[in-house]
Amino acid sequence: MWKKVLIANRGEIAVRIIRACREAGLQCVTVYSTADKTALHAEIADESVCIGPPVQDSYLNMNALISACQNTGAEALHPGFGFLSESAEFAQLCIDNGITFIGPSPASISMLGDKARAKETMKAAGVPVIPGSDGAVTSVEEAKKIAAEIGYPVLVKASAGGGGRGIRRIDREDQLEEQMSVAKEEAKLFFGNDEVYLEKLIVGPHHVEIQIIADQMGNTVALGERDCSMQRRNQKVLEESPSPLMTPELRKAMQEAAVRAAKACGYYNAGTIEFLVDDDRNFYFMEMNSRVEHPVTEWVTGVDLVQTQLLVAQGKPLPFTQDDIEVRGHAIECRINAENPEQGFRPSPGKIRSLHIPGGPGIRVDSAVYQGYTIPPYYDSMIAKLIVHAPTRSQAIMKMRWALAEFIVDGIDSNIDFQLRLIKNKDFEAGTYDNTFLEKFLADSKNDKDNGK
Repeated sequence: MWKKVLIANRGEIAVRIIRACREAGLQCVTVYSTADKTALHAEIADESVCIGPPVQDSYLNMNALISACQNTGAEALHPGFGFLSESAEFAQLCIDNGITFIGPSPASISMLGDKARAKETMKAAGVPVIPGSDGAVTSVEEAKKIAAEIGYPVLVKASAGGGGRGIRRIDREDQLEEQMSVAKEEAKLFFGNDEVYLEKLIVGPHHVEIQIIADQMGNTVALGERDCSMQRRNQKVLEESPSPLMTPELRKAMQEAAVRAAKACGYYNAGTIEFLVDDDRNFYFMEMNSRVEHPVTEWVTGVDLVQTQLLVAQGKPLPFTQDDIEVRGHAIECRINAENPEQGFRPSPGKIRSLHIPGGPGIRVDSAVYQGYTIPPYYDSMIAKLIVHAPTRSQAIMKMRWALAEFIVDGIDSNIDFQLRLIKNKDFEAGTYDNTFLEKFLADSKNDKDNGK
């Protein structure tokens, strides 16, 4: 239906999409900010367009992106993840200008972007949800009443939130008014919407995501799960598939719930349904995002998510059914960032003087850096996603150990050694970690350092 795709993103995801488009016989147009003039995604595309300075006036500039499509003749646009990928306004603007948006419909994005409304929709669809308010909370008095009913601790969360913004933990009633006010201010600042809702805090949960892909005919397939419990400040550090917590019965129940969730909001394209799972393996819907950034899922299922996105956007049916999907082996992904864990994870932009990327059977590196490249200070600090795959979890852990040991980035600080320490940790090896693990790990590491160990 179209021959040229514009990629409205940067970094490793832009490079990943370029490769998928080329395999599909499509021409690629990339956009770049003035800070990204020498970025890999700008260098390897068929065409590349400078759209302004970082960040607001380039990758978040809707009109500039539409103009880039029109000026280059790109008939479709892939938003990647982050930036405008979950903007209903931008998706609609593409459609209004005759450009295919390679993502879900504006209506689905809008509904899912309102976390309180999404929760109501999932509850009606029979998807387990975390106890809390029915929609946005409008007063402190209402919040106090709900918190008393569901019990402390509770979370106040931005209705339009994401990325860990607009979230506050409340352990006692006397904290509620102040923390609710702080959350509303942060929500207004980051999302332009100060609505918040309340939910029970599940203490020490596992963060497990189900990847789905759906076509425009209503066919929806679940592609296994990812355990994303290894998080720092609500941002993933490491993820793996399958989850060490999983049983065949739990996987079946969670996948069925994820498919119901997608169908409840008329969803098509690739999507991630995020659940919290407690120690008794009860699971609760947290949120759904229109993202495709998960190589571990691709490796254990054999499904190329970006290629499938392209098919779905062209109005074609999924080339597989649920019965065709089988989870094989084990995959682990470590996110390699330009940061210094010893200094509070301080970002470390700068020039990469030398670079050695590991390789071999069962190793994949998704990256956009190269020797001599200067990492700008304006964006996410991720250098690469290092992914390994092996027949068993223990073999995947061993493979990741030596892959990390071989990964060399000189000229800037990185978290490679930190990731190696995580992989060697006995609780990670045992698969018994939850989303409180990293906080404890960092506290123990600080104590050991203070005590000279």
